[in-house]
Amino acid sequence: MTRAVLTRRRLLQNTAGLVAASTLAAPALAQSRSIRVGSYGGYFEDSFKSHIYPEFTAATGIEVESVTQPNSADWLVTMQNAAASGSVPSDLSLYARDTMIRASRIGGILKPLGAVKADALDPKFRFEDSTGLVGVGAMSWFSSLVVNPNVVEAPASWAELWDSSIYEASLGLSKQWNAYFLDITAATFFDGAETLATREGIETVIAKVAELKPNVALWWSAESQMEQAMKNEDVIAGMYYHDVAGIMAAEGFPIRSVFPKEGNPQDYGSWCLSALSEKDAEAQEFVSFSSDPATQALMSRKIGTAPLLPQEAAGLTDEAFAAVSGTPAITPAYEAYLDHGEFIKETWDKMLASA
Repeated sequence: MTRAVLTRRRLLQNTAGLVAASTLAAPALAQSRSIRVGSYGGYFEDSFKSHIYPEFTAATGIEVESVTQPNSADWLVTMQNAAASGSVPSDLSLYARDTMIRASRIGGILKPLGAVKADALDPKFRFEDSTGLVGVGAMSWFSSLVVNPNVVEAPASWAELWDSSIYEASLGLSKQWNAYFLDITAATFFDGAETLATREGIETVIAKVAELKPNVALWWSAESQMEQAMKNEDVIAGMYYHDVAGIMAAEGFPIRSVFPKEGNPQDYGSWCLSALSEKDAEAQEFVSFSSDPATQALMSRKIGTAPLLPQEAAGLTDEAFAAVSGTPAITPAYEAYLDHGEFIKETWDKMLASA
């Protein structure tokens, strides 16, 4: 499937100049400092290579070797095999919250990050296990309620999508069982993540989703399907990505991303350090740099990710913040997806297949 303050940007540029000017006099050891950082490929990785890594190198003198990684679930298998063979494909990698928890449970894949400076981040984006701090948030993104504002007024609540007098055969929702529509439904009609903690609760929530089926025109499995359906007005509302909806709106298409009273699901990726990496010091510097409010703002402006701290702390304008983030946020029931994943998938698929 998603601004440093100008004075800070100038400072980093000046630092880059000082680093370049002192290359001949610098010790060989200082010149050799480097770290391998994994990130999702394509536009995402290219943006990091163009906008984030150079700023980090300018500020610290540490070179970054970019490593392309697949989704974090597949990457976990790669890192698990690497740990068993004694190799280190990447020092730092991006892990989704559920994959990070799984890696922690398996053991021997991650090690504590140590004394990173990440106090500016919301505490919920720091993950600790029995070994210490093993994950620090890198960036986040929202799935949101979207509507065609030329056809329908923005709903105040997700519950309005169940109204067939307005939305019969006109919604677009993700087909994937773990795309967080369960979290939306649980937050709207039940007790949120607490309801999804048991099989009985999961069945209750999915039964509520089943009531919505007459209103769904498209169960999309690819982002492009929902995009085209909104452009063609085959659907007039549904669930989509907040940042992409903003881009479409800026290009003149009739779509508006809405933050209803229950909020929208916020997911995020975390920096995690390989258990066999020998780059502890470099990793601490990179994660501290990434957690700095100015860097969080830079990522929002250049990559389109949501900052992991309040708007004021990031120094973003109202327009810049609204383009990538919003309030309130729904925190997905990560533990439920880990502990009951197969049951959720089977029950969800059965619901979709039923008449």
